[in-house]
Amino acid sequence: MTPRKRTSSPGSEISLKHVYAEPSRGDGTRVLVDRIWPRGMRKEAAQIDTWLKDIAPTTELRRWFHHDIARWPEFERRYRRELTANERSLAVLEDLARHGRITLLFAAADIEHNNATVLLDFLRRRLAEPTRS
Repeated sequence: MTPRKRTSSPGSEISLKHVYAEPSRGDGTRVLVDRIWPRGMRKEAAQIDTWLKDIAPTTELRRWFHHDIARWPEFERRYRRELTANERSLAVLEDLARHGRITLLFAAADIEHNNATVLLDFLRRRLAEPTRS
């Protein structure tokens, strides 16, 4: 059997989804990118394939941000710096993205200002770099 040929770049097959949303077949590999397990979520119901706690912001950064929108630009800058230093976890995500669709799962109530949105952008840019393809 011949391997399926990719028709798109790895970064384009990464999406975001709230962990409380219904899982679907189109999600691909479901990766929880929060340091803390989502409240009230049973492991069976979450259908999570991989939990990458270490890719989430440090506890100190998460507590400092405390979902204060006024701190968002600085949170984003600091989290990107943490991501740059986190080669091991990034390598796991990059490998998953190169082999098929992945969905980054997050539990934050704010769907625009959370670590998963920063991570998605960071990962897509990294995968688009010519030396990484």
